[in-house]
Amino acid sequence: MSLLDGKVALITGGSRGIGAALVRSLTAAGARVAFTYRSSAAPANALVEELGENVKAYQSDAADYAQAEALIKTVVADMGGLHILINNAGVTRDTLMLRMNEEQWDTVMDNNLKSVFNLTKHAMRTMMRGGGSIINMSSIVGIQGNAGQANYAASKAGIIGFSKSIAKEMGSRNVRCNVIAPGFIETDMTDELPEKVREDYLSNIPLKRFGKPEEIANACIFLGSDLSSYITGQVISVDGGLS
Repeated sequence: MSLLDGKVALITGGSRGIGAALVRSLTAAGARVAFTYRSSAAPANALVEELGENVKAYQSDAADYAQAEALIKTVVADMGGLHILINNAGVTRDTLMLRMNEEQWDTVMDNNLKSVFNLTKHAMRTMMRGGGSIINMSSIVGIQGNAGQANYAASKAGIIGFSKSIAKEMGSRNVRCNVIAPGFIETDMTDELPEKVREDYLSNIPLKRFGKPEEIANACIFLGSDLSSYITGQVISVDGGLS
């Protein structure tokens, strides 16, 4: 028996990078998986074709409150329930604060933090009826900060405070809420880093390597499964010891 047999999971931002690894890994662990994409239809459709009938893709903007509400209703109707929500969607608009404009701030806050509110708000009522696990994707930057990423750091730190509050509100309803804070993970973005920058980052990581998207997925499988049934309101850093 797989760890997530009988569970339905919804993953936002699931067509590429860490999100796609989440879709593949949770499906392999036995879950039926719904995932969203905003504009990347081709990779989303390819992922569904690769993984088969237990996976469905939905075009939806997590930053839009009404779309989030409609998405939850549709997923529950299509999949027969909702047990795991992984708020993974996010963007960056990096620049120093002296140069940052209002649009760069608002875009990051809407996509990274308001999206978590939107999906959590609409998923809670369904989960209250049978229990559930909400997993919100923060970042080591939300814990430590980073020059040139004040907007991103604020959004990811906000996710931590939000999640701890939801854990306190929803614990009596058997709805758990936890946070994963990835460090440097091998994705398209890290592939584009200059070699000197990569070396500088690696020198500060005790395990001396970047993480793999599948290692983030493994933490999500744990938090989504009954193995973590007494864990809520926690932040799990998956960063090779960096923090």
